[in-house]
Amino acid sequence: MSLSSVLSADAIDSAIKDCQAPDSFSAKKFFQLCGLSKKSPQDVKKVFGILDNDASGFIEEEELRFFLQRFCPGARVLTDKETKAFLCAADDDSDGKIGAEEFQALVLS
Repeated sequence: MSLSSVLSADAIDSAIKDCQAPDSFSAKKFFQLCGLSKKSPQDVKKVFGILDNDASGFIEEEELRFFLQRFCPGARVLTDKETKAFLCAADDDSDGKIGAEEFQALVLS
């Protein structure tokens, strides 16, 4: 399954373009621009499954670094600052990784 089966290619493109500059990524804004924040909890879980590159049930810091590239292969890598801010915003139990429920809470809040 690909992200374009859940989100429109135009919306993904718009979200990627909005955060091209280093340190301009905001998870909340990205989810709004790509349309994910308007999707059902089931769709958000599908997207989580795609982003969980190693199928561990969590999105770890290293996977977060390449978050934008999962949406668009030519996109930039998140900076350390952006990666840490994203992790802090979603990691409710402070275990250093984002679970499906934490991801869903961040996207849909």
